[in-house]
Amino acid sequence: MDDRLLALNEKARNLPKSAGVYLMKDSRGRTIYIGKAASLRDRVGSYFQASSKLESLKSGLLDEIVDFEIVPADSEVEALLIENRLIKDTQPKYNARLVDDKTFPYLMVTLGDDYPGVFVTRVPQERNAKIIGPFTSVAQLKDAVTHMQRAFKFRTCHLEILEDDSKKKFFRPCLLYAINQCTAPCADRISREAYRSDITRLLRFLGGEQKTLLAELEREMAEASRELQFEKAGKLRDQIYALRGLGKRASKGDEEFWQPEAFVMNPQEGVDALQKVLGMDDPPRVIEGIDIAHLQGEEMVGSLVCFIDGRPFKGGYKRFKIKHGQGNNDYLSIQEVVTRRYREASTGQTLYPDVILIDGGLGQLHAAQEAFKLMDVKPPMVISLAKKEELIYAQAKSEPIKLARNHLGLKLLQYIRDEAHRFAQNYHHILRRKKQNEEDTAAGRRIVKQRRKREAKSPDENSSRDVSIDPPLNPDSD
Repeated sequence: MDDRLLALNEKARNLPKSAGVYLMKDSRGRTIYIGKAASLRDRVGSYFQASSKLESLKSGLLDEIVDFEIVPADSEVEALLIENRLIKDTQPKYNARLVDDKTFPYLMVTLGDDYPGVFVTRVPQERNAKIIGPFTSVAQLKDAVTHMQRAFKFRTCHLEILEDDSKKKFFRPCLLYAINQCTAPCADRISREAYRSDITRLLRFLGGEQKTLLAELEREMAEASRELQFEKAGKLRDQIYALRGLGKRASKGDEEFWQPEAFVMNPQEGVDALQKVLGMDDPPRVIEGIDIAHLQGEEMVGSLVCFIDGRPFKGGYKRFKIKHGQGNNDYLSIQEVVTRRYREASTGQTLYPDVILIDGGLGQLHAAQEAFKLMDVKPPMVISLAKKEELIYAQAKSEPIKLARNHLGLKLLQYIRDEAHRFAQNYHHILRRKKQNEEDTAAGRRIVKQRRKREAKSPDENSSRDVSIDPPLNPDSD
């Protein structure tokens, strides 16, 4: 193993054993591969082991890596989301997927129906549905639905099934009922209450309550057995067995990860939850997030994303090329972005957003506040969100706010922060590519110029050499 790989392996040993995204860099600082990991230390370190064998698709990757960066995440699912966005934006040469313009697949549960269906879709409906995703691979998602259907026996058909339809009992169910993968609400083989109970369990499973759900099912099975309800106990036993099989499948490793605890949130619910956390009189309809991106202090950029009613508003996105010239100084960069973005709001010529979110901890919040001190009009609410412990620092509170990991207000802030980071990284890579192209062009021009000089000089040298070495013959000499 050469010195380069030894140095990279040593750097990988200092990474946290937590989820995140890693970005492999080449000698020019370009991102050539992006991956996610349940454990950054184990996954990144595996690239630089002497026994490491990368698949043929990435066989040349190891020869080009000279450095790497990481983006920590709260969970593997959040790492999955960050990975998706970064691959879409930067399109690294060794990432064979997610580089097209297709939208991501989602899992949609139509809760507005009497008997909710479960569907894989790229265009989920916005009302009366629970949306889970986005996911990386539609093939893996469909495979996951097939396995979950064995446990929860939900319908995947697009039939309109009404509870008060008396004709249901004459309907012939499809093959899924015969192979015990659907309870056939279309044929009135299950009550609405029992079917919705299975859907509720499915959503709890997707929400990360696997252990709690299994414990409850085991208690229900034991109670059904005591009451001699053997048919019910048998169904619960089969469901428990199927769920345990799903758990084993999900633990095979991050390369086969599909288990969802994915980004699940009603945007308006997130806004309402955030209002309560921050103690605001009205819901924060407009939230703007700020992030800074750079590579070892070079090509520093700032990004600003805008969310309205919990949803991204692309028309309000802005990007800033940092001009202070002081190198890797996040605090000064935040102050510059804040000043450039809100200088008109400070004179009353435009409106502040309801909440300004700074990516970082208490230091980043203080940096933003120093910039606002110089403004005549102050913003209503400025907060920051620290990555490691996901603590919220607010201008009006003396202590940080720590929320549960599944708190909807926290999920909304994480979404905004991740989107600001994605947008900053995108602009940063644009500038890196532009600078590299300019350097390549300048180098090419120098080579052409030097070649032309040599070509212009060659005839003189040849004529001089011809005169001195091969003088003309004298025809009159002996």
